[in-house]
Amino acid sequence: MSFKPTTFGLALIFLLLTIASVSESQKKKQDASGLNDRYQQIMDMSSKRTVIKLNANRYRELVRTSPRNYSVAVMFTALSPKRQCAICKHALDEYTIVANSFRYQQMFTNQLFFALVDFDEAQDVFQQLKLNTAPVIMHFPAKGKPKKTDTMDIQRVGFAAEAVARWVGEQTEIQIRVLRPPNYSATIALVALFAVIGGLLYLRRNNLEFLYNKTMWAVMSLFFVFTMTSGQMWNHIRGPPFVHRTNAGNIAYVHGSSQGQFVLETYIVMGITAVTVLGMILIIEAASGKGDIRKRRIMSIVGLGLMAFFFSLILSVFRSKAGGYPYSFLLK
Repeated sequence: MSFKPTTFGLALIFLLLTIASVSESQKKKQDASGLNDRYQQIMDMSSKRTVIKLNANRYRELVRTSPRNYSVAVMFTALSPKRQCAICKHALDEYTIVANSFRYQQMFTNQLFFALVDFDEAQDVFQQLKLNTAPVIMHFPAKGKPKKTDTMDIQRVGFAAEAVARWVGEQTEIQIRVLRPPNYSATIALVALFAVIGGLLYLRRNNLEFLYNKTMWAVMSLFFVFTMTSGQMWNHIRGPPFVHRTNAGNIAYVHGSSQGQFVLETYIVMGITAVTVLGMILIIEAASGKGDIRKRRIMSIVGLGLMAFFFSLILSVFRSKAGGYPYSFLLK
C-alpha cells in the first residue's frame, strides 16, 4: 500500500518547518545579541581596569555563559586580612603586571581579558569550582570547557609575572613580554651601602687593621654561601609562596617535591646548614686550640652532637623531597 501525502499534510509539514526555522533564527539572533552585550560590557570594564573585578553574578554572566568569542584568565583569590592569605597580595601584584604588559604591547587583542574573583564576593563560585586554596589562576577558553591544563600549577612554577605570562601563552598562543615598572630601590640600597662603607673607611683611615680580620671575612663568606645554597635565587626567579595550606587545612613548610620549595623552607635549610657548620667549627677549634682540656672536650662533644643531628635533619628533609633517595642518618 503506497502512502500519498495530502495537501493538508504537506501544508502542515511546511508550517512546522517554517516555525522551527523562525525559532532557530530568533534563537541565533538572541544569542548574537547576548554575545554582543557581554562583549561590549567586558570591553567597557577592561577599558577602565586591566584586571576586571568580578562578583558572582558578573562571573556567571561574563565568564561562564556561552557562547563567547573571547577567553578570560581569572585569578581566584582571598584578599581580606581575615582570610590570612599571606601570598595573595603579592600574587595579585604579579598578575597585574602581566595584564598591564599585555595591554601595552603590539600583541594586544580584544579576545583575551584578565579578571579577578575574590572569595568574600563569590563564595558560591569557589564552592562550585571546588576551590579550597588561594590563589588559583584559571583560563576559560572561548569555546568548550576548561581542561586540566587550563589551571595553572602555581605550586610547581610559582606565580611570578614571567611564569604567568608563559602559562597564558601556552593556553592562548598569545606571547606576552613582561614589562615590569622601574624599581630603583635596589640601586638606591646599593648606593647607600657603598656610601656607608666608604664613610666608615674614611673615618677609620688611620686604623684599617680590621680589614685583615680573618674571622670577619670568614663569617661574611659563610653567610653568602648559606644564602646561595639555600635557594634564595630560586625564590627570586620563581616567586614561590611563603608556606602552603593543604586540602586538609594543615600548613606545609617543606615542599613535597624536589621541583619546588617554599620561602620558609629556604630559611629552614639555611638555619640547619648554619648549625651544622657551627658544629664542625667547634670540633676544629677543640682539636687545634690550646687551653683547658675539659673545655676543649666539651666543645668537641657539643660540636659532634650538633653536626650529627642537624646533618641527619637536612638529610631527612632531602629524603622527603626526593622519594627514591635511599640513605639516611639518625633520622628517617
